[in-house]
Amino acid sequence: MMITWSEEITIDANIETVWELFKDKNITRIMPQVEEHALIEKEENEVGARHRQTYREGKRTETYIVTTLACEDREEHKLKEVTFTVGRAFDIKTSYTFQKLAGNRTRLIYEGTNEGASVLGKIMLKFVRDKSNRKVVHEFLERVREEAEQEEENVRSES
Repeated sequence: MMITWSEEITIDANIETVWELFKDKNITRIMPQVEEHALIEKEENEVGARHRQTYREGKRTETYIVTTLACEDREEHKLKEVTFTVGRAFDIKTSYTFQKLAGNRTRLIYEGTNEGASVLGKIMLKFVRDKSNRKVVHEFLERVREEAEQEEENVRSES
């Protein structure tokens, strides 16, 4: 059993502004349930980089290792792809593709898979509704859009 998603959003902000939100120091702005995101191996945007991440859902916290599978940082195109296993139950792989658009706009494509890593994980995924997963994906993209556009507004008002 596996859940997959591929959604995109156009953001009224420079590609560098959006990309900056995915850096270690800003990750909790777009992922508020992440309580810790600490580099433990290699450099932040290097393939093979490993981070210890702690995530809170309600009263429960889960700590796991996030490994960077791909990272590209070009002027017109950026990419970050990571993988992690949560609770020995779910293998998750996500990718974020950033494309520079005309008029200081950015297209963000968010893709991922969530696959049962154990019998329990596979059983639990059978009960996940596609609609609820899409809601989580859309809420994440909206949070990124809001943060990036707010940051862009702050930069404009400072100059």
